[in-house]
Amino acid sequence: MNSTVIGRYRWRICALLFFATTINYIDRQVIGILKPVLEKEFNWTETQYGEIVMIFSACYAFGLLVFGRFVDKVGTKLGYTVSIVVWSIAAVAHAFAKSTFGFGAARAVLGLGEAGNFPVAIKSVAEWFPKKERALATGIFNSGANIGAVAAPALVPWLASAYGWQEAFIWTGVIGFVWLIFWIIMYEVPARHKKITKAEYDYIHSDNVDESASKRKVPWLKLFGIRQTWAFVFGKLLTDPIWWFFLFWLPSYFSTTFNLNMKSLGLPLIIVYTATTVGSIGGGYLSSYFINRGMPVFKARKTSMLIFAICVLPIMTAPFATNMWVAVALISLAAAAHQAWSANIFTTASDMFPKFALSSVVGIGGMAGSIGGMLFPIVVGSLLDHYKALGNIGTGYSILFVICGFAYLLAWGAMHFFAPRMEQVEIPEEA
Repeated sequence: MNSTVIGRYRWRICALLFFATTINYIDRQVIGILKPVLEKEFNWTETQYGEIVMIFSACYAFGLLVFGRFVDKVGTKLGYTVSIVVWSIAAVAHAFAKSTFGFGAARAVLGLGEAGNFPVAIKSVAEWFPKKERALATGIFNSGANIGAVAAPALVPWLASAYGWQEAFIWTGVIGFVWLIFWIIMYEVPARHKKITKAEYDYIHSDNVDESASKRKVPWLKLFGIRQTWAFVFGKLLTDPIWWFFLFWLPSYFSTTFNLNMKSLGLPLIIVYTATTVGSIGGGYLSSYFINRGMPVFKARKTSMLIFAICVLPIMTAPFATNMWVAVALISLAAAAHQAWSANIFTTASDMFPKFALSSVVGIGGMAGSIGGMLFPIVVGSLLDHYKALGNIGTGYSILFVICGFAYLLAWGAMHFFAPRMEQVEIPEEA
């Protein structure tokens, strides 16, 4: 059926999710871009900076667990509203921090608020899209992370240079409140939305899934007893920390390795994160392409994810590149592959779990990824401080890029072990 006949309102919802994710990553990345300025202002070591990242990651992990349950209980509209109000206030609060402790407190609240983004967005996609379109829709909204990562190095250095680092935090934080107006006006679940056509409603629900149990609740402990939950958990645990390393340490890597100042730092970062936009949308498209060609859903997801895992391997050679643009190309490929992986791993959750449990599963998996993101900065900070003291920080980065290279193949193997065919989970209703 032609998409014009069906209706397209679901893609407006996808656009809302895209812009929210863009804002989420702008607010998250400001501190990484301003790291050279802030470490001089507050005399941070790599280890102290790693601890600040760890605090954000720990609160993000806890927030994911809480928001997953919260969103399943109150719904997507209120869930996103609470999330973005909290994280936008926290983003602005960084400007008023006068100490390392103040930054840590602001990052903690930011982590709690930002944790709502992905559980709500994934559940919104499950509510508004049939299975065959979910990977593409997820890839599109997830590409907001890349656009945010591109916009931040373009916007933040200019704001900081022209008005001071405090203004960079304030104005990026205010954007969230602008988005909130559109969310409140435009969003509702399909069953209660006044602007959706019957044809589009029927198309969204064309998977013939029984929605009568959509308001059921499932205990967390029961989810931990399901193998598919552990497939998602290990997929996130082993790969999320790599993306966070890209976000929080790439500015410092380019600055240290190629002697770049804040103004010249923007272009390499913009190129890296622009490439990830292609990876995110392309990753969602590839598995959808395989499905449309007749490949079973689970095989399409796993084949795509194996391809993306292999594409990360060349990053191990980046520290040996003497030309900065060669390093940029290798890191761009790995970062793009991560986002392609991310678009598909989120979709595996909606493939395997019923909607009433989906946000809880995404929250559990996101929490696992954040635990990895909480522990990895400690390793990164200690390793870089150790080799910096020896006058050879490049060796520290070489070790870290090897870890990045192998993480995705290890994650793919773990997912295959726990869910070789990614079967749909049946959760019997308790008496």
